[in-house]
Amino acid sequence: MHGFQGPQRADQTRNRRDFIKLGALSGLAAAIGCTGRRESVALQRESAPAPAGPFAALPMERVRIGYVGVGGMGSAHVRNLLRIDGADIVAVCDIVEEKVGRAQQWVREAGQPNPTGYSRGETDFERMCETEQLDLVYTATPWRWHVPVCLAAMKNGKHAATEVPAAVTLDECWQLVETAERLKKHCVMMENVCYGRTEMTVLNIVRKGLLGELLHGEAGYLHDLRAIKFARRGEGLWRRAHSIRRNGNLYPTHGLGPVAQCMNINRGDRFDYLVSMSSNARGLELYAAEHFDMDDPRRKEKFANGDVNVSLIRTVNGKTIYVGHNCDSPRPYSRLNVVQGTRGIFRGFPDRIHIEGVSPAHQWEPLDKYLEQYEHPLWRTLRERSKGAGHGGMDFVEDYRLIKCLREGKPTDMDVYDAAALSAVSELSERSVANRGRTQDFPDFTRGRWQTRPALGIVEA
Repeated sequence: MHGFQGPQRADQTRNRRDFIKLGALSGLAAAIGCTGRRESVALQRESAPAPAGPFAALPMERVRIGYVGVGGMGSAHVRNLLRIDGADIVAVCDIVEEKVGRAQQWVREAGQPNPTGYSRGETDFERMCETEQLDLVYTATPWRWHVPVCLAAMKNGKHAATEVPAAVTLDECWQLVETAERLKKHCVMMENVCYGRTEMTVLNIVRKGLLGELLHGEAGYLHDLRAIKFARRGEGLWRRAHSIRRNGNLYPTHGLGPVAQCMNINRGDRFDYLVSMSSNARGLELYAAEHFDMDDPRRKEKFANGDVNVSLIRTVNGKTIYVGHNCDSPRPYSRLNVVQGTRGIFRGFPDRIHIEGVSPAHQWEPLDKYLEQYEHPLWRTLRERSKGAGHGGMDFVEDYRLIKCLREGKPTDMDVYDAAALSAVSELSERSVANRGRTQDFPDFTRGRWQTRPALGIVEA
């Protein structure tokens, strides 16, 4: 869950503003899905050749950070960063002054100098980027601000990191790629699930060849968000507008990120094309009718996004990936998390595995049986330090890796091309849904470099 988590008293002044603005933007994003000219531009940007190898900036002794959006996820990241050697919170920005003050107090309690606060409105992050001496600007705002914050950071000489998704439209994806390349800055999408204990163990198993050649994956974001979307605070102030104006796979990166890493996407293979379709939209209207008074305006809202979206991706090298989205139905949480190879299969929720010649024939085994031998070394080292951090510790691990890579001058685990490719699923799915499941080609954000870029290694702490 990502975005501002404002107090009740700020709701009335922010609700209508965020809702209308984001609704208009989302409507525009959906509309361009049917415009052939815009599609051509998005897929064939006249960019200079991509860099030959992974980008690495000069090492830095300490990382001076400006944080934008210190609500739910932003607060969690700030508290993680205060536990990581070499990370200094220098500035904090949020539209709610009380949240800025809360984060400042945490920084002081951690023994760091009081960070400068920025809370003069929605675009005060621009003033922060222009005036502060920072190495990294990190954002956990509503989705529509991810690209503006990252662009402001890079244009003012800072590296950028953003919560997911990095972008909503293909044009925004290209803006991130082109700006990062031109200014030689990192632009990282912080996909925390890529740092989950299970996901990293499976990556290690895949790298060791136990599942053979990978053929297929399944990924999803299946999470009942009805109450959150209708809340008068936090994500309820902006996330519901996407469901009103858009129809597609709106939040693909949590499930897709780990599968893409196992399949070496952008590092030996890439997404080629996608088809998508959505069910009817029923869940949010039904929820509103059953939970709100007759005079509540939320009962009158109509929703475009189908309760269930099913998207299928084929890679250039012939792998297939199912990507599901379902946030408006009563259901237990799942990200699916399936990797099928020629020698075995892993399936999540619950975690289980079958390896030909090792597992009993036609039977699943619990993944726990393989943890002692195949647990990712990064997790083995950081398990104790990550306890208490969000989402089972994965949030701490991803923040740790970002700071370590910046301090050591190494390429980040995920880069701007990953941010663009994973985020591009949203608009491509909208276009496909709007055109009766017609095939949509992925842009090659690497412009051919995916063929020679090295696969992610199994790193240690």
